[in-house]
Amino acid sequence: MKYTTLGRTGLIVSKLCLGTMTFGGNGGIWKYIGKQQQDEADEMVRTAFDAGINFFDTANVYSAGQSEKLLGQAIRNTGLPRDEIVVATKVFGRVSTLVGEDASAAEKAEAERRETEARNISGLSRKHIMDSVEKSLERLQLDYIDLYQVHGTDPLTPIEETVEALDLLVRHNKVRYVGLCNMPAWLIMKALAYAREKGLHRFESAQMYYSLAGRDLEREVVPLAKDQDLAILPWSPLAGGFLSGKFTRDSDGPNDARRTVFDFPPVDKEKGFDIVDVMREIADAKSVSVPQVALGWLLHQPHVTSVIVGASKVSQLKDNLGAVDIELSEDELARLNEVSALKAEYPGWMLERQQADRLDQID
Repeated sequence: MKYTTLGRTGLIVSKLCLGTMTFGGNGGIWKYIGKQQQDEADEMVRTAFDAGINFFDTANVYSAGQSEKLLGQAIRNTGLPRDEIVVATKVFGRVSTLVGEDASAAEKAEAERRETEARNISGLSRKHIMDSVEKSLERLQLDYIDLYQVHGTDPLTPIEETVEALDLLVRHNKVRYVGLCNMPAWLIMKALAYAREKGLHRFESAQMYYSLAGRDLEREVVPLAKDQDLAILPWSPLAGGFLSGKFTRDSDGPNDARRTVFDFPPVDKEKGFDIVDVMREIADAKSVSVPQVALGWLLHQPHVTSVIVGASKVSQLKDNLGAVDIELSEDELARLNEVSALKAEYPGWMLERQQADRLDQID
């Protein structure tokens, strides 16, 4: 395993992070993503740690809180040393109330009421953040969270209120660092500027969708992150399984593949198949798997801190672990970059032209 620091902090994290969205599988979309229960979660966590992964990511909304519970119990069951691992979770969405088939009519009615009528059990208000962190700590069975991330953007809450609430959590030793997910560049910069102006703890990481099939992040967020020393943590590095090599122009993939029933994140499939063709050629030449090439490309990007990998089987996790040893040549990287390149957009094409003219002055 290889390691690096989380952005500008002194926190050391593995270059691969185990994502636990596959833990639980309770209701809604989660049943399509993964159904790992405690024994399987224990094995996954133990396998990852033994391979050198010290970074584990979950969220309060995953399987209505079950992912946090399973991860927390797995840490206990496997005896992972708390001071050696980094645990990340998230706040924003509504955590559904789970009720079993044998629940009473009153219990089912109350669960339905919370889903439709409760007003303050989602978002990034001070109230919801303070309430949610306590529940996440309880589910995880931890005294503190290493990295607490806002899971999206809240159109009803000023970003200043969110930044102030997160700062309180750090000062009260509920969390060690704070990060963001799925946020536009302008709002990230507004939050960073406000934290700097007020002397508050700032976002140190950005967990964002980033893959060979989805490089939109490079337009605005990557330049911002490099300028502001913000760690980039790509989620869905295989584009929801599209880059696994299981899907081709002539096949929809295996029946149990996630994308068969949950087609997310969005992918330009024709371009994506072109990308997979190149990935497969490189994988065959190196005698490695197609997913390892996809992960290897991300690990070769200097602006990427740690890649979040999830797996529905331990065998998949072990294959993903092999990506840290993949060495891509300049020619192989160039081929992957070319086939997956973003279309030029304004003001990008103008900036490129202007900067080229300027840089010519010092050749």
